[in-house]
Amino acid sequence: MAWTYATLTQAIKDFCEYDEQSFNSNIPTFVRNCEERLLYLVDLDYFRRNATTNAIPGNKYLGLPSDFLSPFSFAVTASGSQTFLLNKDVEYLQEYNPDGVTGVPKYYAMFDTNNLLLSPTPASAYPVEMHYYYKPPSIVDVGTTWLGDNAEQAMLYGSLFEAYTYMKGDADILNLYSQRFTEAVQRLKNFGEGRENVDAYRDGLIRVKAN
Repeated sequence: MAWTYATLTQAIKDFCEYDEQSFNSNIPTFVRNCEERLLYLVDLDYFRRNATTNAIPGNKYLGLPSDFLSPFSFAVTASGSQTFLLNKDVEYLQEYNPDGVTGVPKYYAMFDTNNLLLSPTPASAYPVEMHYYYKPPSIVDVGTTWLGDNAEQAMLYGSLFEAYTYMKGDADILNLYSQRFTEAVQRLKNFGEGRENVDAYRDGLIRVKAN
């Protein structure tokens, strides 16, 4: 079944057979912790988004979106042609263009948590497109999410693991929840890192090695 935050909350209480004030007040934390684990464990299109802007002529820095976590790809359009830039270290860019020569950027680097560094320095207000990883809104805040609709077991057992850890519950049950979560994550990885990224007509069906 698909989860809403309300139904997931009730399921956590039912599985744990626990309905106490401090426990209930921490359920949002259990769920958020589960979502964060999924964010860093599974590569899903759900965790990516696009942003477009323009480079600033003569400025080698480009501000990042407020919800940016890490880059997936970065492209610049010049003379009607889109080119994908190569991701390099800051030191590489500084050595490549120490004098700040302007032109169409070829490389980019993470300068800090708020800015990219481009090289060469943009000579014009080139349109730029960034495909990047971000942290989607939590089901706690919005009630329904893609994870709640499509990753039901991962959301349930990940949240139960967090809840049962808080309860300092029986080790065997905790291990069971951990195992179920791991199994659910593996299925989700097969989908996110397999089915989401292939075209059966061009790439053929996904093949899993037989045991």
